[in-house]
Amino acid sequence: MNQTTSWDKLKEEMKAAAAELGIDKIGVAAADPFTELKGRLLRHRELGRESGFEEKDLDKRTEPALLFEEPQSIIAIAIAYPSKLQDAPKSEPGARRGILSRSAWGTDYHVVLRDRLAKLEAWLRERVPGFRAESMVDTGALVDRAVAERAGIGWSAKNCATLTPEWGSWVYLGEMITNLPLPPDTPVTEGCGDCTACIDACPTGALVGPGELDAQRCISFVTQTKGIVSDEFMRKIGNRLYGCDTCQVVCPVNKGKNWTHQPELQPDPEIAKPLLLPILQMGNREFKETFGKSSSAWRGRKPIQRNAVIALGNFKDETAIPALIEVLREDPRFELRATAAWSLGRIGGEASRQALLDAKDKEQDEQVLAAVDRALEATGSPRTERQAEEAGE
Repeated sequence: MNQTTSWDKLKEEMKAAAAELGIDKIGVAAADPFTELKGRLLRHRELGRESGFEEKDLDKRTEPALLFEEPQSIIAIAIAYPSKLQDAPKSEPGARRGILSRSAWGTDYHVVLRDRLAKLEAWLRERVPGFRAESMVDTGALVDRAVAERAGIGWSAKNCATLTPEWGSWVYLGEMITNLPLPPDTPVTEGCGDCTACIDACPTGALVGPGELDAQRCISFVTQTKGIVSDEFMRKIGNRLYGCDTCQVVCPVNKGKNWTHQPELQPDPEIAKPLLLPILQMGNREFKETFGKSSSAWRGRKPIQRNAVIALGNFKDETAIPALIEVLREDPRFELRATAAWSLGRIGGEASRQALLDAKDKEQDEQVLAAVDRALEATGSPRTERQAEEAGE
């Protein structure tokens, strides 16, 4: 058997072993530079459409040889995750709930993918003397979707997700740069055709074209920021605490697809769809105990708590007013106080209006005061005496 045939055989055996390694799909890509991708990334940056979470060095994102000495191939993997919440708790007046995106259900996918890649590395190391590899998951420099496309895992969809023929886009992606000259797979030839369901359904118009995402307008990105969110985006966030699945939910390829065979990725409904009011009271320890195993915890509790405040405002549930007033009065973080003002203005009513008027007299932070003014306007509140004096009335 010649050397070429032996690498073909190793690849076949590796793919056959995928299930026992806990991997749903394996593909192999050439380790050549992603030249075309670099041009797209540069244009993306020039248009101000990056999220800011990406690797800054575009060369590292597109040239495997800068990350690994003499790369010969890149092995891409996909692991399928659930899209349906079984026995989902109800969100009702007095007990409103938020929702985490499906990518944050179950154990943090970074942990799960690293485990699977480590198992695959061990499997290869047993069979190939001198085997070397560099594995990466999401936070690595390479663009996971570009590697997956080249490796035949799936095609790059119009919603910027990787769509696989078998699993839809409900998959986590990871890759491993290696020194093995494995023969590359053929990219998937399927595509989205004329379908624009994802572009049409995007809440903020962040999908500015097929395969073009303005991350700054993407709700998933906005929910992960730490500052004050604009009125436009707060209204669009709805009750999302982390991430956004709209463009995947409406995708016809995903219809009916729900994967429950990966034990670590199955959600606890009380965490995937948690009660909102308790989140406002969480300290760091309780937050870590509740959300720490989920990928939603990576930015800390502030964004989740702020989004819970936004969700309560969007529900317009008057039973939340006392808790929101407490945030407005007591929370040391100006972003939370400003957001609570917005939510009180959104709910309205005399109690909200009076709390906003009190804050107008006591609050020191200019950004919070501006939020209070906008909220008072939303409630149609009359001016305070101080405002009348300042206006010379």
